[in-house]
Amino acid sequence: MLLKWQRIVDILARLLDVPAGLIMQRDPPDHRVFVTSGNPGNPYEVDDSFTLDTGLYCDAVMRDRRLLLVRDAIQDPVWDRNPDLKHGMVFYLGLPIAWPDRSIFGTICVLDIQTNEQAITYTNLLAEFRDVVESDLKYLIEVSERKAAQQKLQRARDELESRVEIRTKDLATVNEELKNEVETRRKVEASLRRREAELEEANAALKVLLKRIEDSKADLEEKILTNVNDLVFPYLDRLKRRVNDARARAYVEILEANVSELTSPLSKHLSARYSRLTQTELEVAKLVIQGKTTKMIADMLSIATSTVDFHRNNIRKKIGIRGAPINLRTYLASYFEEASARRD
Repeated sequence: MLLKWQRIVDILARLLDVPAGLIMQRDPPDHRVFVTSGNPGNPYEVDDSFTLDTGLYCDAVMRDRRLLLVRDAIQDPVWDRNPDLKHGMVFYLGLPIAWPDRSIFGTICVLDIQTNEQAITYTNLLAEFRDVVESDLKYLIEVSERKAAQQKLQRARDELESRVEIRTKDLATVNEELKNEVETRRKVEASLRRREAELEEANAALKVLLKRIEDSKADLEEKILTNVNDLVFPYLDRLKRRVNDARARAYVEILEANVSELTSPLSKHLSARYSRLTQTELEVAKLVIQGKTTKMIADMLSIATSTVDFHRNNIRKKIGIRGAPINLRTYLASYFEEASARRD
């Protein structure tokens, strides 16, 4: 771009036949020579600086934002004291150069040590070159804005990548924590399942144990009641019948009543068939099992043989074999053996 601007001022100086073609830049509090033509006799050099608002031609162009033509400053009371006269520049033709936002960049101008009517005829060319410079300034702004946008975009990308990286690390950490928690819960659940299975097994074992205890308790109660019925009540009854003393008989009856009361809660555990037999019938049944005859039983129990036969008939009836051709001793032995096995 600078090379292009250099060619512009060189072309202007050559075509308009002037000693100086300039592009000036406003740089408060000064303005300076930005590009100067390279032809001989040009008193202006790049970076020559002039204080703003000191009566220079360019001050008026930038202030009024329009073309300025001074044919002969010496003959013009407005310009006969301007600082450019120290270089002998009495002729001036210049236009303002603006940025795209219309703020002033500077000026493009030609200067001569004498009136130059030929230069005036190239005013439109000067305007065309001014437009080229402004187009380049617009391009500079666009490039600058594009670069700034790219830098902003790059910063945004970098920031996004940084956030993504941080977020990825955070997610990895959270994921690892979740995996650990899932594994911990899995182990806890497995432990709970094992514990639940153990408790179920223990519960089942306890149920079996309780069942055995209940069965044992029932068997024990039945055995106690059976033993009392077999070994206590018959002899209490026999004793009661053979005691003549009234007081002693009363004591025997009290003893019989107390034993009966003590064993009454156990009677509900006996089998229905077995519990239907009376004490005398039970005693007769035990003697039948032992192989005792009717006469022997009558003598042992001090009762008539007919009474024994009566009890034998009642026993057959209660155990369900009345009128059946079944030996009472064999049946009773089998029945009581089965009952004893259940108790064991």
